[in-house]
Amino acid sequence: MTQPPSQQPPQGGFGSPQDPQGVPQPPAQPPQMPPVPPTAPPAQPPTAPAQPPAQPPAGYGYPQAPGQPPAPGYGYPQAPGQQPGPYGQQPNPYGQQPNPYGGQPTQPGYPGAPVPAGAPAPGGGNFFKGRTGVVVAAAAAALLVVGGGTWWALSGDDDPAKPVAGPTGSAPQPSTSASVDKGDGTGGGRTENDDLNAGRQPGEAKVEWLLMNDVDLPRNGADVYGPWVVGDTIVKAMYRSIEGFSVADGKKKWSVPLTTDVCDAPANPADNGTMVFGVKDGTGDRADCNVMQQVDLKTGKAGWKASVPKGSGFAGLSDPTLAISGNTVAAGGTGNSYGFSLTDGKQLFGSPDGDCRPFAFAGGPKLIAAASCRSGGVDNPQNEVWEVDPTTGKAKWKYQLARGWEVDKVYSVSPLVINAVNEQKKTRTVLALTDAGKLRSQLSGGNDKFQAKCGGGGLVVFGQRLQGCIGVAADANTFYMSTEPTSLTRGTNHVVAFDLNTGKPKWRSTAGPERTLLPLRMENGEVLAYMEGSWDKGGGVAAIAATGGNPKVLLQHPAATARIERDFWQPHYAYADGRFFIASGRVSAQNDKAEKETKTMIAYGK
Repeated sequence: MTQPPSQQPPQGGFGSPQDPQGVPQPPAQPPQMPPVPPTAPPAQPPTAPAQPPAQPPAGYGYPQAPGQPPAPGYGYPQAPGQQPGPYGQQPNPYGQQPNPYGGQPTQPGYPGAPVPAGAPAPGGGNFFKGRTGVVVAAAAAALLVVGGGTWWALSGDDDPAKPVAGPTGSAPQPSTSASVDKGDGTGGGRTENDDLNAGRQPGEAKVEWLLMNDVDLPRNGADVYGPWVVGDTIVKAMYRSIEGFSVADGKKKWSVPLTTDVCDAPANPADNGTMVFGVKDGTGDRADCNVMQQVDLKTGKAGWKASVPKGSGFAGLSDPTLAISGNTVAAGGTGNSYGFSLTDGKQLFGSPDGDCRPFAFAGGPKLIAAASCRSGGVDNPQNEVWEVDPTTGKAKWKYQLARGWEVDKVYSVSPLVINAVNEQKKTRTVLALTDAGKLRSQLSGGNDKFQAKCGGGGLVVFGQRLQGCIGVAADANTFYMSTEPTSLTRGTNHVVAFDLNTGKPKWRSTAGPERTLLPLRMENGEVLAYMEGSWDKGGGVAAIAATGGNPKVLLQHPAATARIERDFWQPHYAYADGRFFIASGRVSAQNDKAEKETKTMIAYGK
């Protein structure tokens, strides 16, 4: 095991901070400072045009006209979301940055303007997650759009890897429907002769089906959660319904109607296919995302419904975000955290007493909490990482970051790999922890710039989604992360493998010129990655051996449908049993006709 950075600081990369005891050193090659970060964009992204205009607007993720490269500006083509997201995107400490993958603009690592100096600390036992970017005066109305981001290879003069001493109502019923466009032109405004496989070349995958929107959406559109593949069903949630489709032909198998909007979902369902969605408690502008709705994704059967207790003061400003681990769904928000039984929705635990309290959770094989401490304050926050017993909510161990550093994302739960940020210093780093909560390593990225796309779909009111990232993957001893492309249009990038025991790079792999790779997860001991397409070249799915080498192409999507593939807004990805699915992360249109002609999901297969 390497020594903590406070004793043996890593050299450069990932914003690796230096020993706080020593003299701060400037970056060897500091990036150019972008202009002053813009103010936060509207709560809802503008409606996307039904057809690409002859002269595309600059940025904001609109599709470009055929044959033209993306226009510079407000965060143009960007991918998932996270997610995937899950699904979704990584905040950038420098504010708005161009992103080569389309979709909504990249956001700063905070939801708005800084907190005024001298803002009062929360009282009454409620904790304010000491992030410097929360707007106090207009807190109830501000929204954070989870965006994509880029890792700058910065240096700092602080150390985040400072370890502690040691471990210390009635439910809606599903309905069935068969409304779907299978890619043969039978629905969604497509013509009967529109064969998506007509231009398919030898060796290319086929389009198995294409789904068109059949939901009457509100004026500003709606965010999409998912997709998740559960057996022979692929599920996504949007607006006021949760729907399951056949993976084979795209036919709708079931639908769970809701009376209010879906507003949150864990990164993944439980192993048995159970999912708990966050649903708003009303239809007005001031409705909160504090209702939980259980759904069996295998059958479409809706189960229990329960509310997350509302906090008071600053704690009441945060919508909780959800994570599933074992038989527990955990809800975390500013100063309030709770655990509920997946079986019946009964509360298992609440926020613990003490100086530090969880504000967000990451689920999966373990339940990981990010906690904020009252003693840290707003300008100099104190954060901790906990492993939590999903039944009792008690911490199995606690790891304390250096003051000023905050837990931003959990890239992997097992092994535990987290992203930490220092917003005051505009610096970030990646830390790996052991199963016992000790520092394992701090990754050193050299002069490379890395990217992770962490969304998960939807808007969060002062909440924090820890999961839903693509562009990263991990196995027991290695962490894999994608670099930023060499150019914004036909760029090339690498997947870099880091030794989790040393934090140093082991190898790098590339798909070749004009190809970019985004790791999705590990599968069969290999890194499963999405090869992003361009306007005239289809994307695809590739596998990279854990020992490195060139990617092995599993699916090459047809060039004939490349523009359709790139048209998906802030796309989410799923891969199962040789099929690859791309779903829009948000659906919106200028009018009713365009809304019905909007493509929402596509499936590729051999």
